Order: sequence, then C-alpha cells, then structure tokens
Amino acid sequence: MSLAALGLIVLSTGLLIAPSMQHRLVETGQSTPRLIEMTNLLASLALLPLTIGLAFSAYVVTQRTFGPAWGAAFASFFGCAAAFCWFGLEFIVGRRREVEKMPSSPTPLKTRIEQLLTEARLIIPGGQALFGFQFVAMLTTGFDRLPESAKIIHAAALCLVGMNVIIMMTPAALHRLSFGGEDSLRFLRLGSAFVIAGPAFLAAGIAAETYVVFLKALNSPPAAAAASIGTLLALGGFWYVWPLALRSKQD
Repeated sequence: MSLAALGLIVLSTGLLIAPSMQHRLVETGQSTPRLIEMTNLLASLALLPLTIGLAFSAYVVTQRTFGPAWGAAFASFFGCAAAFCWFGLEFIVGRRREVEKMPSSPTPLKTRIEQLLTEARLIIPGGQALFGFQFVAMLTTGFDRLPESAKIIHAAALCLVGMNVIIMMTPAALHRLSFGGEDSLRFLRLGSAFVIAGPAFLAAGIAAETYVVFLKALNSPPAAAAASIGTLLALGGFWYVWPLALRSKQD
C-alpha cells in the first residue's frame, strides 16, 4: 500500500508539472486556448491519484499506532474529504455553460515573465520538501541497514534533487540581480531554459529514490530497478517527450 501510494503521488506530480513544460516547450511562453484547456484537464486528472494516494498514506501511517480499524477510519475520512473538496463541491457548484473564448493574441512580455517565475515557484516547494526528507532519511536506523549500493543511489538522488532546487531558483535570482527586476526577452530566454532543464534533475532524482524505496520494501533489486526505470520514463514522457511531440506537430 505504501508503494501504491508512492506511485500515485508520483503520477500526480507528473501530471501537475506537465502543463508548465508544455507552456515552455510547445507554446514558448505564449498563453493559448489549447494550453488553458490542457492545464484544466491535467490538473483535474492529477487530483484523482492524489486523492487515492492520500487515503493510502493515511491508512499506512495511522494503522501502525492505532490499529487497522482506526487506520481505515482515518483513510476513509481523508479520502472522502479530499474527494468532496476537489470533485464533489465542484459538481454541486456547477460549471458555467458558456465559457468566453480566450482571444488569440500575443501574450505581453510582462505576463510571459510573470508566468515563467510563477511556474518556477510552483515546482520549487516540492523539490525543497523532498530534499529535506532525503537528508532526514539518512539519520534513521533504517537507512543504516540499507545496502551500500542503495546508500550511494540515495546520495546521488539527493544531489539531483538539490540541483533541481538550485536551477529552479536561478531565474528569480537572475531577474533581480542581473536584470534589476526589469523585463526583457533575453531574461525570458534564459529563464525558460532553466525552467525547462530543472525538472530533468527532479525526474532523475525521483526515479533514483524510487529504486531505494522499492528495494527497502521488496528486497528485490530487479523489481526496484524496473520501478525506477518506469518512473523515469513516465516523468520524462510527461515533461519532455509529450511536449516535444506536440511541438513537432505544430511545426
């Protein structure tokens, strides 16, 4: 159940970051009707695995202390609460029948840069949280019992996630220190390059950490390797292969 929750949360993460990558790689920072529709769709899809993963995680954590019955109760509560707030409430409120179409016009440079910095800020907290948990994990007794190879892979994953955090924070630093907060096409190009590159390190770090988690849970290097490769392919597909395929069709 822990591994299933991990897989669901990774899937949700992949879906949530995918719109930003499409915005950079497919639309080159322009806000288009296609991007808005795709963002709404991916955000909605991402909430479903997150809801189930939250319920699984609640059960795993609480049943160890309070027993299976209380674990199931906590899982049901959190799962139902998330499902109601993220899906049920929207169904009750309803959806507008007529949605005004977004005008097809170039997005102003100021807006494009604001969106660039916002996309970087959306990705940073997840990497920072994972980075912190990676450090804490190294202080546990369970980490000491891992094979030496798994410890090395964990250290590599820590470095990869750390690089993601550094790279994703670079656009904001550049905007302030090099450009004085002024908007320019040169900064937009530089910032976009960093936002595009950063998730590659995050995907590799998550994949490496997936190997460690599956090895700890199943004690099977082949299964851990398969899970790690699958994670890398899934995230790489969502964040790079799919956007590049859409871009090639547009070209």
